[in-house]
Amino acid sequence: MTTTLDGPADPDRSIYDRRFWLAYTANLLLVVGNSLTFRFAEFVQFLDGGEAVTGQIVRAGLLGSLVVRLVLGQAIDGAGVRRVWILSTLCFIGGCALFIRIDELGPLIYVARVLFMAGMSSMFACSIYHAQSQVPAHRRTEVIGSLGTSGFIGMIAGTQLGDLLFYNMADRGRLFVTLFCITVGVGIGYLALITQVTRGERERPPAIGPGIHRLVLRYWPGPVVLVALTMGAGFTVTTVFLTRFATANGLHGIGTFFVGYAMTAFVFRWVSRSWSVAIGRHRVILLGLTGHVIGYLLLIPVDQSWEFILPSVLHGFGHALLFPCVVSLGAGAFPSEYRGTGTSIILAFVDLGTMLSAPLLGSIIEESGFTRMYVLMTCITLATGVVYGLLRFRVRDADGIPPDELDSELDELTAASGPEPALVPLSSDENIAANPAGEQVTSRRA
Repeated sequence: MTTTLDGPADPDRSIYDRRFWLAYTANLLLVVGNSLTFRFAEFVQFLDGGEAVTGQIVRAGLLGSLVVRLVLGQAIDGAGVRRVWILSTLCFIGGCALFIRIDELGPLIYVARVLFMAGMSSMFACSIYHAQSQVPAHRRTEVIGSLGTSGFIGMIAGTQLGDLLFYNMADRGRLFVTLFCITVGVGIGYLALITQVTRGERERPPAIGPGIHRLVLRYWPGPVVLVALTMGAGFTVTTVFLTRFATANGLHGIGTFFVGYAMTAFVFRWVSRSWSVAIGRHRVILLGLTGHVIGYLLLIPVDQSWEFILPSVLHGFGHALLFPCVVSLGAGAFPSEYRGTGTSIILAFVDLGTMLSAPLLGSIIEESGFTRMYVLMTCITLATGVVYGLLRFRVRDADGIPPDELDSELDELTAASGPEPALVPLSSDENIAANPAGEQVTSRRA
């Protein structure tokens, strides 16, 4: 027997209950652990590897993560989220524990990175799936965004702790052992919390769904996939190579950047909770991409730590807007019984963007420097915004149409169609399944 999730019986009740806050705390811990590993490029440097080697190791980890994603969504849909979530956390802890034992470059660091990335990406996917499953359809974007604010607190804590360790421990070998031991401890705390989050959820027998290739082809999320890929490439810049940029320019760590990034993202995540309804997710995505474009350009002239502040604000703004909309559009393209697969697939495209960009950006840095990398990312993000804008700017997505306006449109369609054949309102999941790209269709023929 396996677990399944019960959404709230009353769609108007608060979504911010005890279960949400336990998941919120768990996500905070996970991001603290992940933020500590933003120093991974420094770890590879300590082991006598360069940026290109770092990119190769990161790519290997993400390739392992992508392979896991091919079965993760169906495992959640078929076996339930509890066991998958716990197993993913154990994988994360195992990868971090292996890092503690590594003292030279070799196959073990690739194995550890694969375990770490596969576990962490699966933990994030399970967390997002669980949060969506607990709320009504019209509040999914909101709950993803609200849960994500914990990550910004964790990002500040993790990067500040990382800087503190780096500038107070001269022995680099001892430093990295301490760093990864803390990450293991964070993973254990996370495991304790998620077992509480999922405790008591009713059970059902496992189900076997269609092949993942059939689901992807049938419920293809549309152009939002391009945005997910670009987001992944952006994460390579901020979470992998920014620390090397700071070291190469003699800056005092990356804490300043991530404090500004996380504080801005936290504020705008709460401020923008209703924007997906007010202006629609497609336009929110365009605003987020614009923030990243300006942010990359502002990173080019940075040569003092305080100059990280302005680009960090732009990147935090972009992240705050992009992630909830991209995930809700991508996962929402799949009907509720395959929502785990949908969540896993859209996050897999984010990982794919990181995997494809990591070795490329690492090679560009070694051959041409950091400025060329920032220019390339500016062009990629700008091109993504132009393409997405041309395809989606005038399209009204489901989150952007008020319920009373939907009722009015349905009445007009019903009157125009005559008594036979009747028009029957589509459910939220039927609407999304029929229109994965986000167009709103309010009815079907009976």
